Amino acid sequence: MPDSFVIAIDGPAASGKSSVSKVLARRLHCSHVNSGALYRAATWGILQAGADPADPRAVAAALAALHLDCLPSGSGFTILVNGVDPGDQLRQPAVASQVSSVASIPEVRDLLTAQLRRLAEGRSLIMEGRDIGSVVFPHTPYKFYIDASEAVRLSRRRAQGEVDSLVTRDQQDSTRKTAPLVVAPDARVIDTTALELDQVVAEVLAALVARGLPAGSAES
Repeated sequence: MPDSFVIAIDGPAASGKSSVSKVLARRLHCSHVNSGALYRAATWGILQAGADPADPRAVAAALAALHLDCLPSGSGFTILVNGVDPGDQLRQPAVASQVSSVASIPEVRDLLTAQLRRLAEGRSLIMEGRDIGSVVFPHTPYKFYIDASEAVRLSRRRAQGEVDSLVTRDQQDSTRKTAPLVVAPDARVIDTTALELDQVVAEVLAALVARGLPAGSAES
């Protein structure tokens, strides 16, 4: 087993990638990183600063004044914005409706991509997002793209209490010029529409073994 590794799990909202990532982190005894939470934290901080999310220059200036910390906490990380833990405020409609716009700004992606890469220094990670396998860690051999039908994802989103538009977010994330949501050429695509969580996890673990992670690392 390598000293450290990164497993990249990409996919659209409500595809099931967060649930899969959390279970994998427990099974493989490594840390879980939700890159979307970091983008939400940056968006929250930018909104708190009074910057217009639609103004790239204002967003870049506000971001430069933010201090974002990712502190290890259990199997994951706690994100602080200027020393404050936003907590559930990251799920507010105001943040959810603006995060895709903020994430499309090159300065934002450059800064947060560098921060995400630093988290992997000296540790193994399961990192989920939209450009982890294609941009953040393009050289990891462990890449997955988790997807599901739009109808199933909408149902899951409603069950989560989220109110943002999946169709709008899908379009924004897939068509932005900087680091769009794409399937990395060497990623294993898994459609979770008709699968239970344990079935998806089993498929990922089997693929990891096939790609070089020893079977022992996948024991519970």
